[in-house]
Amino acid sequence: QVHLEESGGGLVQTGGSLTLSCADSGRSFSDYAVAWFRQAPGQEREFVAAISWGGGGAYYSDSVKGRFTISRDNVKNTVYLQMISLKPEDTALYYCAAPSSSHTFTIAKTAYSYWGQGTQVTVSS
Repeated sequence: QVHLEESGGGLVQTGGSLTLSCADSGRSFSDYAVAWFRQAPGQEREFVAAISWGGGGAYYSDSVKGRFTISRDNVKNTVYLQMISLKPEDTALYYCAAPSSSHTFTIAKTAYSYWGQGTQVTVSS
């Protein structure tokens, strides 16, 4: 049984930083890529970052490249999203997700079958 749980969201001022965590249980965590998506009110859920199963590869959306860093610890079964230089437009509900197939590394939202409940990030101006 897949279970993803996000934590670390909160309220920060513009220019601040936060680190989100995504803990996974019940699967062979080290065989699966993990991605972060976000959804602002009234908008589509959008891709933010993804990391390969071994951690050697990572993708970022253009809007966060250079400000966000995705990493993973396969011993702790946890993926992290370090966010710096936060902007009001980063305000959203952040979800971590895993694809239905192992050893699949993609940014396509449709490939991701397992989702956490989300953690809210609010950046005040």
